[in-house]
Amino acid sequence: MPTPHPSAPADAVRRGALAISLSAALLTTGLGATPAIAAPSTTSIATIQGTGQSTPLAGQTVTTEPAVVTAVYPSGPGSLGGFVIQTPGSGGTITGTTASTGLFVHTGQAPVTVQRGDAVQVTGTAGEYQGLTQLSGTVSVKKVVKKVAPVKPVTTDWASTASYRENLESMVYQPRENFRVADTYGVGRYGELGLSAGKELPAQPTQVARPNSPEARAQAQRNDAISVTLDDGTNRGFAASPTQEPRQVPYLTPENPVAVGDTARITAPVIVDYRFDKWRLQPTTPMVPGKEPARFSGSADPKPGVGGQVRIASFNVLNYFTTVGQDKGCRGGNYSTDGTYNVAQGCDARGAYDRADFERQQAKTVSVINKVDASVVGLMEVENSAKLGEPKDEALASLVKALNKAAGYTKWAYVPVADSELQPVAEQDFITNAIVYQPREVTQVGQARALGSEAVAGGAFENARTPIAATFTATKGGGKHGAAPTTVVVNHFKSKGSAPRTGPNRDTGDGQGAWNTSRVAQASAVVDWIPELTAAAGSQDVAVLGDFNSYAQEDPLQEFYRAGYARAAEDDYTYVFGGQVGSLDHMLISPSLAKRMTGAAAWNINSGQSPLLQYAQYRTTALDYYVPNEVASSDHDPFIAGFRAGTK
Repeated sequence: MPTPHPSAPADAVRRGALAISLSAALLTTGLGATPAIAAPSTTSIATIQGTGQSTPLAGQTVTTEPAVVTAVYPSGPGSLGGFVIQTPGSGGTITGTTASTGLFVHTGQAPVTVQRGDAVQVTGTAGEYQGLTQLSGTVSVKKVVKKVAPVKPVTTDWASTASYRENLESMVYQPRENFRVADTYGVGRYGELGLSAGKELPAQPTQVARPNSPEARAQAQRNDAISVTLDDGTNRGFAASPTQEPRQVPYLTPENPVAVGDTARITAPVIVDYRFDKWRLQPTTPMVPGKEPARFSGSADPKPGVGGQVRIASFNVLNYFTTVGQDKGCRGGNYSTDGTYNVAQGCDARGAYDRADFERQQAKTVSVINKVDASVVGLMEVENSAKLGEPKDEALASLVKALNKAAGYTKWAYVPVADSELQPVAEQDFITNAIVYQPREVTQVGQARALGSEAVAGGAFENARTPIAATFTATKGGGKHGAAPTTVVVNHFKSKGSAPRTGPNRDTGDGQGAWNTSRVAQASAVVDWIPELTAAAGSQDVAVLGDFNSYAQEDPLQEFYRAGYARAAEDDYTYVFGGQVGSLDHMLISPSLAKRMTGAAAWNINSGQSPLLQYAQYRTTALDYYVPNEVASSDHDPFIAGFRAGTK
């Protein structure tokens, strides 16, 4: 008979004693005896998981057979709120013909009382949460005393599991293969890195094949097969705010800024997980910086050697505005741990928030342009000072001044465009295209031109930046035939975002994004404009460059290919989006200029870097990643090509 609680009333104790006495009497005599309650039946994890996309026992209360706890995520803010169990002895080589033997148990904000390695039986309601099979509801856990066999990590190569990943859900995994880092965008926001299995990075389908083609669909399937997200075992963010202390970001240190293309190896067991529409590899406990379940290796990308006496480059400078947001009364974005903001938001000044931010931005911009060291550089996203009511080209002149100061001599000059060549200021964008060049290496021939007639309301460029062009010859070289004039045409086509819901510019789902019809019209307008430029230059040598907001096999680029232009380099990429590499930035060269080319390549110093390294993320997390160099100077990579000075 149990000892009553000391505070229990005497009559309650007596009632309990009487009830036990009566029950004993009934059992003894057999009169009215209550049947013994059978122990609850148990269900294997494989039965709960099933072999389909969801559990066949949805909504049913089940009790698992004895299982091993393989991962624990204690309750608290941003926690996954639960633990993972797996059938003892399971794992190893998996062929995909059997159901998963791992299962997530969601406990929410209730304390998690188990530890990794515990043997338990769990009772809960079977169901799905955003595609992940789990037990939830009123969860009860019973420790198992008897010894059970340990779990074996699955070691199958990731791409080989594409057709049966549901059958690996919530199982322990540790592949022997090497991965490559494919995406760093989310590491500072969510503590996650995109990985890809094998040697080749995932490529944008329309970078390698025509939209909606079998080849593009095959590339998309390949991307899905090789891609996985390495997570940190939490749902917490890392950014500072006026009300939230920043946290240290996993997988990324100032000394080792992991970048796209780096090699990654899983060095500790992880859990195959599915959350937020992605397959993930979760550490078995919330990740502690310095104890990551992966090891990374890579090296800085050296500037490509392209040769030639004349070098031409293209670079999107990511909103270089000398007018800062604070001076315009703009809202600040990207809160810094020093109590200030980094970028302007919701106003016409699209760059840095205050002067300190601008100095950090300019240091990186100056570093990359000086180190690219091209004879001519086409720039995109420079402040259109006239649009802000300031002197024309004020920002561009300021940039050139900073470039020359850093170089230690008058190395650079900029190309002014006559007002008569431009559309009215009211119809211009707040960002503009620009050209800077080195007078010691090239000489400008004639005046710069702009495609102003096509930029007015109703024209091809009414929703994009006006293309500009200038012709140059080498100041040295060229041989007895002299230096060949080369015309450089700088472009920035309409972006893929802000999709209209209807009309010809809606996103049709073919991979080209919104505004594709506008970009095709813009490409066609430039192609039609070039004969006017070449006639004035007396040379057919043309480099059409810039940010076309189009991948290599999309419709706008086809306009140039049909006109005889070719990409200066076929396999390079300048941009990373959604864990897939591709080029939005191109240099398209005429057949005659192609004969003079000595080399061409992208310099991958920006697109593969975490945004935490950019000036705009200065001190937004617990560690400071900012360095005043060329790395992470933009979200686009510069592209460089070299050419011989003469035609012979």
